[in-house]
Amino acid sequence: MNTIEHWIDGTATSAGSTRTAPVYDPATGKRQAQVLLAEASDVDTAVASASKAFEAWGDSSLSQRTKVMFAFRELLVKHEDELARIISGEHGKVVDDARGEIVRGREVVEYACGIADALKGSFSDQVSRDVDVHDFRQPLGVVAGITPFNFPIMVPLWMHPVAIATGNTFVLKPSERDPSASNFVARLYAEAGLPDGVFTVVHGDKTAVDAILDHPDIAAVSFVGSTPVAKYVHERGTAAGKRVQALGGAKNHAVVLPDADLEYAANQLTAAAFGSAGQRCMAISVGVAVGAAGDKLVEILERKAREVKVGPGSDPASDMGPVVTEAARERVVNAVARGAEQGASVVVDGRGLTVDGHEEGFFVGPSLLDNVTTDMQAYREEIFGPVLAVVRAETVAEAIAIINANPYGNGTAIFTGSGEAARTFQREVKVGMIGVNVPIPVPMSYYSFGGWKDSLIGDSPIHGPAGVNFYTRAKVVTTRWPHTSTSAAGFTFPTSS
Repeated sequence: MNTIEHWIDGTATSAGSTRTAPVYDPATGKRQAQVLLAEASDVDTAVASASKAFEAWGDSSLSQRTKVMFAFRELLVKHEDELARIISGEHGKVVDDARGEIVRGREVVEYACGIADALKGSFSDQVSRDVDVHDFRQPLGVVAGITPFNFPIMVPLWMHPVAIATGNTFVLKPSERDPSASNFVARLYAEAGLPDGVFTVVHGDKTAVDAILDHPDIAAVSFVGSTPVAKYVHERGTAAGKRVQALGGAKNHAVVLPDADLEYAANQLTAAAFGSAGQRCMAISVGVAVGAAGDKLVEILERKAREVKVGPGSDPASDMGPVVTEAARERVVNAVARGAEQGASVVVDGRGLTVDGHEEGFFVGPSLLDNVTTDMQAYREEIFGPVLAVVRAETVAEAIAIINANPYGNGTAIFTGSGEAARTFQREVKVGMIGVNVPIPVPMSYYSFGGWKDSLIGDSPIHGPAGVNFYTRAKVVTTRWPHTSTSAAGFTFPTSS
C-alpha cells in the first residue's frame, strides 16, 4: 500500500505520524493508497521549518521571488498532463476538467510573477516643510492554508503563490481525500529553486487543523470549505490572534428570462450543474425559470441531462466522473429522494446509474428536479453533487427576491437578451460574483474571489489585490532631513505648514 507522506523542510517525511486515512479511486471504489495524518507535534515541526526559512525568504529580493514563480509556472505547464491524471485518479473528475483546474490555478501564479507591481508603495513629497511620506508592505511570516477536496490544485494555488511571492512561508493542509497533488506541487517548487521550508505540506484531519489554528507562530490562515467549518476556522483562528480568510459554501442560482436563448442557457446550466459531478463551490445548483421560460427550459434541460456521458475520469469519452466518496454518493441519492418526498418533480433521476466495469465506483447520474420550492431541503441544503433544482418565478423582481432571501451569496448568473434586466439584476442582487450570460463567474486572478453572506465569513476575499493585502501589512514612514543640526520643536499639534 502506497503511503503519502508530509513534505517538510524540502523532503518527504513521515515525521511522527502513525495514523492514516484511506485514499480511494472513486471510479472503482477501491482503496489505492493511504495518507498520513499529522499530530500536533508534526505541525510544530513543519512550522519550525517554515519559521527558520522565513528568516531568509522574508528578506529575499523581488527578483529572486519572481524568478522562482516564473520557473514554477513553466513546470506547471510541462507537467500539466501528469498532474491532471493524479487529480482525476483521486478526485474522480474527468482529466480535461482537471486540466482546466490547473490552468485556472496557474493564472494566479502568473499574477504572482508580476507581484512587484502589486507591492509598489506610494510616495508623497513635501507634505510639510522638508517632510516626505511613503508607504510599503511587508510579509507576515508563516501563513497556512486549509483546502477542500473539490479543487486539489486550483484552490491551494489561489493561496500559496501570492503568499510566497509577497515574502511569506506557507504551510498547506490539503484535503486527505485527494492529497497527492499537493506533494507533486511541492516537488515542482523545489525544482523551481524555492528554498527548503518555504513551502510545506502537512496532511491531516481535525487534529492538524486545530494545531494550525492554535499555533502561535502562524500569522494567518486561509480556508475554503463548508460554511459551518468556515465559521469554526474563523472563530478559532481570530481568537488566537490570526488573520483569517474563510470562504464557505454556496447555493448558486441562475436566472433564465423568457427573452434568453434557451438552448444556449440550457447548455450553460447543464455544464455548470453537472461538470465535476456538481462538486464545485461555484456550481449552479438552482435554475430560476422566469415566466414563460419555465416549461421550455425544463424540456431542453431534460434532454441535455440525459445526454451527459458518465464514466471514469480517465475515459476521454466521459463528460462527468464519479463523486469523491461513497458518502458523497449517498448524500446525493438521499437529496433526490427527499426532493421527491417533499413534492418536487423528478424529471431526470440519476440515482440508479451504474457504469459497466465500474459497478463499485462512486457513480451517480445527473438529476433534474422541477417545481422545487424554497422550503424544500433540495433547495435549502448545499447538496454538492450533480443535482439541478428548478424554481419558478413570475418576474425578475421575484427571482431577485428569491436569491436575496437565500443565506448564501457566492455566485449567481442571469441569462437574458435585455441589458436593462441584466443591469437591474447585477445592481440589486446580494451576491459577490455575478455572471451575465456566464454561468460560473469566477473572476480572473487579478481580481479577487469572494462571496457575500454565509459564503464569506469575515471580510477577506482570496487572491488578486485582496490576497496581496491579506498576506502583507503596511508601514507608513514620515521623514524629515533638516538643513541644520538644530531645529525647534513645537508643542502644538503639527500642521501642514
